[in-house]
Amino acid sequence: MNPELLRKAGLSIVFCWFFFGGVGHFVATDFFASIVPPWIPADARLLVYLSGAFEILGAVGILIPAVRQKAGNGLFLLTLCVTPANVHMTLNPELYPDFPPAALWARLVIQVALLACIWWSTRERPATAPAYASSSPA
Repeated sequence: MNPELLRKAGLSIVFCWFFFGGVGHFVATDFFASIVPPWIPADARLLVYLSGAFEILGAVGILIPAVRQKAGNGLFLLTLCVTPANVHMTLNPELYPDFPPAALWARLVIQVALLACIWWSTRERPATAPAYASSSPA
């Protein structure tokens, strides 16, 4: 399969994940605030709003080639920063009875796959020389 087509598919997945996830932070703020671990010394709703805004900005950023890699770096770091919330949910399934424990564990696996997809799809590709180019003198 065409590597550039795969890259575009990866970018599409990353865009949708973060754009719609970011919107979700504003639509379902109470849910997202409920998964912020209690040991984090900050206002959970503020963190939800901030992370949602950065998710949307990062999603839009990966669509702009000039800032794609920087936006990808930001989304990668943001994903690492929200990992405690996913771990908190997984280790406390009784607090989230609407989610089967297997789904909570699957989220952690999906998060690793998402990190790989972000990194792979937002890296700059080295320019390749045309097949007819030669480094030997003519």
